[in-house]
Amino acid sequence: MCLRRVYREGPASALREPYPVIIRDCLKFHCGCLVNEFLSAVVLLLLVTDPFGNVPLVNAVLAGTPPERRRRVVLRECFIAFVLLLVFMFFGKTFLALMSLSETSLTIAGGIILFMIAIRMVFGHPDGAFGAGPVGEPFIVPVAVPFIAGPSALATVMLMATREPSKVGMWAAAITVAMAISTVVLAMGDRLQRWMGERAMTAVERLMGLLLTAIAIEMLLTGIRAFVKGLAA
Repeated sequence: MCLRRVYREGPASALREPYPVIIRDCLKFHCGCLVNEFLSAVVLLLLVTDPFGNVPLVNAVLAGTPPERRRRVVLRECFIAFVLLLVFMFFGKTFLALMSLSETSLTIAGGIILFMIAIRMVFGHPDGAFGAGPVGEPFIVPVAVPFIAGPSALATVMLMATREPSKVGMWAAAITVAMAISTVVLAMGDRLQRWMGERAMTAVERLMGLLLTAIAIEMLLTGIRAFVKGLAA
C-alpha cells in the first residue's frame, strides 16, 4: 500500500520515500507485536499469580498480624516472590539441564499444575486454590510460596525464558509489572475485600480460573504435540 502510493506520486518521490516508509512501517509492526507479547505476558503472569484470588487467603493468613505490620509483611512477601520468579527465569534453563529435564516435560507438567489450580479456582475449595498454610505471621511460606510464586508461576517464567531467550528483558519487565500490580492488590486486600464483597471477589477468582483453564489446556496440547513430533522424528 505504501509503495503504491509513493510510486503514484512520481519517479522523484518514488526514489526518495519508499525506504523510509518501509522502515517506518516495519518498525511500527514490530513494536506493535512486541507490545502485544508484553501485554499477553503480563496478563498470563497475573493469572498464574492470581492476586485477586489470593486476597481472601492472604487476609486470612494475616488475621493474627497487627494491622500496622500487615502492609510491611505483604511488601516483604511480594518482594521475595518477585526475586524467586526472576531467579527461575534467568537460571531456569540451567536448572533443567542439571535435572536432565526437557522443555516438553516442563510444558506438560506446567499445564497439568495450571489445570488443577484452575479447577480449584473455578469450583472453589475450602483451603483456596493453593491449599492451606501455617498459622502465624508468614515468612516465605505460604504467601510468597505458593500463593504468589507457586509451581505454575515458576514453571511459566521458566518456559517463557527457555522458549524465547532473546526476549528475556521483556519477560523481566512483564514480571515486574505483574508483581507491582499484585503487590498493590494484596496491600489493599482488606479495603478491596470490604469494598467488593465476598461475592464479587469469588466471581473475579472464578473468571480468572476459567481463563487459566484455557491457558492450561493450550499448554498441555503444545507439550503433547511436541512429544508426538519427537516420537515421529
